[in-house]
Amino acid sequence: MELNEPLAGVEHPPHLIIYIIRRLLSPRFLLKVTLFFVMFTLSFHLPHFDLEFKSKQEAIKEILAILERHPTGLANVTKEELAEVIYEESLRYNHEPKFILALITIESQFKNWAVSSKGAKGLMQIMPHVGQFLAQEMGIEWSGDRTLFNPYLNIRMGSYYLNQLMHHFEDPGIALTAYNYGPFSKLLSILG
Repeated sequence: MELNEPLAGVEHPPHLIIYIIRRLLSPRFLLKVTLFFVMFTLSFHLPHFDLEFKSKQEAIKEILAILERHPTGLANVTKEELAEVIYEESLRYNHEPKFILALITIESQFKNWAVSSKGAKGLMQIMPHVGQFLAQEMGIEWSGDRTLFNPYLNIRMGSYYLNQLMHHFEDPGIALTAYNYGPFSKLLSILG
């Protein structure tokens, strides 16, 4: 018998390394590994996400409860959506939602259709010329009173304006005073 001839009836097992590589590169195995790592990673973060979601829902319910205690002139569905907007805007500018609610209380007593003796309009009492400037700066379509009496846009613009004043004056008291008095030029003339 020659050495070069294969032995009859003897099968060679596949090379172990090639077998493992083929097995590891199979789409089914890669999917299982990926899912395992995703689930493993989420297992550490899910309780945290759940707590954030729960606290968000609690904060929105609390804001809604405050809105429902006041005669806003808005439908209930609008109040629910508005509670979410107030929550989101307060997060965007690192304010407590109650801070925004307090400002709304002082400015309009939660009356969406409020107009001051000076002409400021909406929940956060924004003057039309200030609103037009803010709308342009924020990329909001300006439609005059329709924009100012839209409670969502009014909250967005008022929160943005307050944030700009807070950065400019670096003092919440002065920023709130400036918000109440109106544009910078008027405030600067008062301060002399």
